[in-house]
Amino acid sequence: MFTFLLIVQALVAASLVGVILMQRSEGGGLGVGGSSAGFMTARGAADFLTRATAILGGIFIILSIVLAAIAGVTREAPKIDTSLVKDTPAQQAPAANPMTLPGAAPAQPSNGAQPANQPAPAVPLAQ
Repeated sequence: MFTFLLIVQALVAASLVGVILMQRSEGGGLGVGGSSAGFMTARGAADFLTRATAILGGIFIILSIVLAAIAGVTREAPKIDTSLVKDTPAQQAPAANPMTLPGAAPAQPSNGAQPANQPAPAVPLAQ
């Protein structure tokens, strides 16, 4: 039902755009020419296009409200496709740089020096 109404909404929107573009603006636009001979007079075409715009606009608004209501009522749990998930081992390898992990102890330098953010160990004084 939702998909059908969404397609109708798209068709109404496209029709609304077409009807609006056919209307005559002050500059002439894409509208019907000023010739009085033909299917409709300029006045009759303007009345028809104005009514068509109002009707299509109303249908568009009503469909928008109905689609929003349907989307709000039919809340389903999201379906997650697990067909592409790789099998991972239970234990992950430790990170190469533990300084980047939050709450990890700072790494000790390999040359035996103390890191800059830790105080040097206390050395007993000879007496």
